Amino acid sequence: MTRYQSPSPLTATWLVAEREIRMRLRSKAFLISTGILMLVVLAGVVLPSVLGGNSSLPKVAAVGEAVSSVEQLGTLDVTEAASVDEAENLVRSEDVDAAIVPGDGPTGYTVIGLDEAPSDIIAALSVSPPVQLLDENGMNPGLVYIVALGFGLVFFMSAITFGSTIAQSVVEEKQTRIVEILMSTVPVRVLLAGKILGNSLLAFGQIIIIALLAGIGLLATGQDILLADVGPSIVWFAVFFAAGFVLLAALFAAAAALVSRQEDLGSVTSPVTMLIMIPYFLVIFFNDNPLVLSIMSYVPFSAPVGMPMRVFLGSAEWWEPLLSLAILLTSTVAVVAFGSRVYANGLLRTGARVKLSDALAK
Repeated sequence: MTRYQSPSPLTATWLVAEREIRMRLRSKAFLISTGILMLVVLAGVVLPSVLGGNSSLPKVAAVGEAVSSVEQLGTLDVTEAASVDEAENLVRSEDVDAAIVPGDGPTGYTVIGLDEAPSDIIAALSVSPPVQLLDENGMNPGLVYIVALGFGLVFFMSAITFGSTIAQSVVEEKQTRIVEILMSTVPVRVLLAGKILGNSLLAFGQIIIIALLAGIGLLATGQDILLADVGPSIVWFAVFFAAGFVLLAALFAAAAALVSRQEDLGSVTSPVTMLIMIPYFLVIFFNDNPLVLSIMSYVPFSAPVGMPMRVFLGSAEWWEPLLSLAILLTSTVAVVAFGSRVYANGLLRTGARVKLSDALAK
């Protein structure tokens, strides 16, 4: 008779991870929510460029020497008219917004409107004084806000989605007693490692797809310069998210092991949820505050959004992302060890909610 041999820890971990991945990929709710998130990201990258590129130039009719002068500006859609009368008729028929004809003023031409002065055309014809910037490296506040919103939203949605999935899976296995069958085959810590690995791979894969979609969208819409500016920070965001999510996943699994009913899940996972929400709100409201971003970049729970923002803004020295990542990895190891102990001691306890002190006790 062939004796059954238990799989090695690495093999068992991968088997559990593979089971988690299969279950998520078979879930229609997961696939639909992921698809919606991808569409939102792609739309957020493509639509601003498309809408901005579709904005038409003001139409004007020009006569004589005014034609070449106006065409050199490149800010108006010029239609050449044979005479002033023809230009005025184009204005009256509203085929053009205004007419530019030779005049006796200092500019050498006169603008003819229909019933009001065409302010946008007058502004296009005006000569702007030279502008000197004291901070030439300053960034557009609107762009900074959009990047901060993107990092914060992707971090928030991915961490909440996959973290909640881990927590619900733990409680479901406790309720149905499936965990007892699993524990008879693989050690508890291997079971936890497989859950974290499977969901981390899914979450990281989602981040990679989002980053690729953003890059493809920027290239497709001709925003090469913006891609060069935001590209390095996206790479750092993916790296920091991979480590940060493992930390959060361990906390979600440990918290869920303390209860035996889905109804009690919210009360034990709310502290972990707060650790995800705080960085999201901080990066939205303080994306232009160097002090807040500096503190965020070294706190393990907020580093996945704080440090990439500083990389994008150019306010981080070359060694700071490496130091922040080292702190995050060290914290992740410590939290995984803490979560593993709570998970192992609380998994087989059913009924009333397990106290954290009891779960930590041997």
